[in-house]
Amino acid sequence: MKYLDEFGNPELAHKLVDEIHAATTRPWAMMEVCGGQTHSIIRHGIDQLLPDGVEMIHGPGCPVCVTPLEIIDKALAIAAQPGVIFCSFGDMLRVPGSSQDLFAVKSAGADVRVVYSPLDALTIARDNPSRPVVFFGIGFETTAPANAMTVYQARRLGVPNFSLLVSHVLVPPAVAAIMESPRCRVQAFLAAGHVCSVMGTGEYPPLAAKYRVPIVVTGFEPLDILEGIRQTIVQLEAGEHEVRNAYPRAVRAEGNPAAMAMLDDVFEVTDRTWRGIGMIPRSGWRLAAKYREFDAEERFDVAGVRAAESPLCRSGEVLQGLLKPHQCEAFGKQCTPRSPLGATMVSSEGACAAYYAYRRLELVQL
Repeated sequence: MKYLDEFGNPELAHKLVDEIHAATTRPWAMMEVCGGQTHSIIRHGIDQLLPDGVEMIHGPGCPVCVTPLEIIDKALAIAAQPGVIFCSFGDMLRVPGSSQDLFAVKSAGADVRVVYSPLDALTIARDNPSRPVVFFGIGFETTAPANAMTVYQARRLGVPNFSLLVSHVLVPPAVAAIMESPRCRVQAFLAAGHVCSVMGTGEYPPLAAKYRVPIVVTGFEPLDILEGIRQTIVQLEAGEHEVRNAYPRAVRAEGNPAAMAMLDDVFEVTDRTWRGIGMIPRSGWRLAAKYREFDAEERFDVAGVRAAESPLCRSGEVLQGLLKPHQCEAFGKQCTPRSPLGATMVSSEGACAAYYAYRRLELVQL
């Protein structure tokens, strides 16, 4: 196949579905880690095409969704300070903090700007040397290289008024945390292809061996996901637990060495809190010591900000794969895209947003 639309070919999709049915003899539960995969699965009804008993569990792979509430509140506190230009991707502006979101702070007069690249924020900082400029750097290993490069450039070019509010998290420690949970039902993983395009696959074999789970690196188009599921089912049925790459057009085992070198230079591993999940040891990055002057959290002295989630929101259980969105009592009632209780209803990769957008509004017996 040469063109992207061919990865949605219905004839090939039906062939893969038939192969999945032919290979399946018992119930299995697998987790797609990435929120982009979740949206593709729900949008195309892939979970409804699978054999009875084969369940897709939606994982914590939405970067907006796992950004902790206290980081959102720190962003709000920084953005509200006089003179600050606060830059972010647009998907963060409606994520609720404890009492408001960035849109509300902007409407109250704060200079909050949507940018399309962290380098845009650096340009704004160079154009406004008398004003502090902050970029909200969130996400998994996928978005981290661009943020690292921006900090590297700020140091190289001498742009002291630029800083980064860092909330980067790492996938492999989250996989381990999920498997260590006493409520875990996951028997296999579809790994996020874009993360592995940066980091490669080297961190996954120890996890597959330790927890005896197949891990298949998968893309985001319908045929990508169906092929990932097929390879996973074949391993589960055979009692195997290997790491396989079903996304070779984008992922190499060694990853992207240049991006990884930039990450190693700018960031260092640290403990991170995940929204709705809690602290996972060594599951994130912070700026390394030689770049610490660009750390917005230290520059604006917001380290003491603390927050508490809404008692109505069960997004933490959704992110851990313990609850489907439409099983939450607030889903579609107190919590909608217009009035979200949690980030999973706001983000374009959130499971709750996917279920709402594609009308999975109640529990359906298939």
